[in-house]
Amino acid sequence: MTDVVVPGADDFDEIAGLLALAFHETPDQELLAVERSVFEPERCLLVRDGATAVAHAGAFTRDLAVPGGSVPAAHVTMVSVLPTHRRRGLLTGLMRRQLRDIRDAGREPVAVLWASEGRIYPRFGYGLAAQGVTIGCDTTELRLPEPASAPGTLRLDRPGPHQPELARLYDRARAGRPGWSSRDERWWGYVLADVKSRRSGATERRVLLHEGPDGLDGYALYRTTDDWDAAGPRGEVRVDEVVTTEPEAYLALWRLLLSVDLTRRLSYRGAVDEPLLRLVNEPRRLRAQLTDTLWVRLVDVPAALAARRYATELDVVIEVTDELLPENTGRWRLVGGPAEATCTASTEPAGLACDVRCLGELFLGGAGLAALAAAGRLREVRPGTLAAAGPAFGWDRAPAAMETF
Repeated sequence: MTDVVVPGADDFDEIAGLLALAFHETPDQELLAVERSVFEPERCLLVRDGATAVAHAGAFTRDLAVPGGSVPAAHVTMVSVLPTHRRRGLLTGLMRRQLRDIRDAGREPVAVLWASEGRIYPRFGYGLAAQGVTIGCDTTELRLPEPASAPGTLRLDRPGPHQPELARLYDRARAGRPGWSSRDERWWGYVLADVKSRRSGATERRVLLHEGPDGLDGYALYRTTDDWDAAGPRGEVRVDEVVTTEPEAYLALWRLLLSVDLTRRLSYRGAVDEPLLRLVNEPRRLRAQLTDTLWVRLVDVPAALAARRYATELDVVIEVTDELLPENTGRWRLVGGPAEATCTASTEPAGLACDVRCLGELFLGGAGLAALAAAGRLREVRPGTLAAAGPAFGWDRAPAAMETF
């Protein structure tokens, strides 16, 4: 791999063209203007063959909510190779260089990404850290319980004017939801941008607001489609986000979303512990399907493991192997609990042994030690360590992903 450069802001259009080819899209100027607003050229790596851009990998600077806290995380994105230059090691070279750059910068102990294909990134040490459920259901026979207390107030509007209050609510909810990414002003502009080419035949985006006794405690972003057949209306509600801090708000929002006039279908990507799965009268009707969402790579093992909290008290020595970042290879003593955690190099015998990919799967609290051991991903060196340490790596909420990036 030759001619790897850090691009400048003026290279954005060329990189966008490369991505459009790789992901089978037609460039749209309105969408490009939105994507340019969050572009960080100084965090990108571009490969040229002569004057032609042929491969690219980038990252966004954001924080990631983790069990008990938040950690700076390189949000890896815009990874692509021109079809004419596949099978030449370009992707491998870019991913290795990117990980080394992140490690050497010393700011972000983890990297996180969405995988276009799940088989690509494990070879670079990324582990499946969060899963979700996609819902595509017929709403005609779904019912939700009546509210147990006096309902709050629902309002419907365009999202833009409400961005400040949405941001405040999102930040309150994010504090308890591993996997959610931080959003500054630029990212709220990106999330709320309503680009016509991304509507796929649906309406403009709308926001449904729920106000309880103490003010705004829930919102939902969604679109609808206009569809009819011989039997009448068959519109669809396409839900993008549901954010709440109170169960009453969650129930009220979903009662409306599942009963919008002239619609008979609904689609949504939620968490594996989505309360909706427990609220509807017939869960099978939701047609929920499991899918992968976030993949996490620990770039600095001791810093990453010390940055999160643990559900129960924990004291374990883990023997880690990392072929790409050898600084992570070794034995690490992890001592932690709900209030604090430390992770330091150790010469003591290991209780567990795994590679760095396995630690990525464990990092957000969504994978169990026993399941990983059964899959051959984790080895119990000292008998009894799995049962003793297992509960600590979980959390009270499953990790979830709010948006692709």
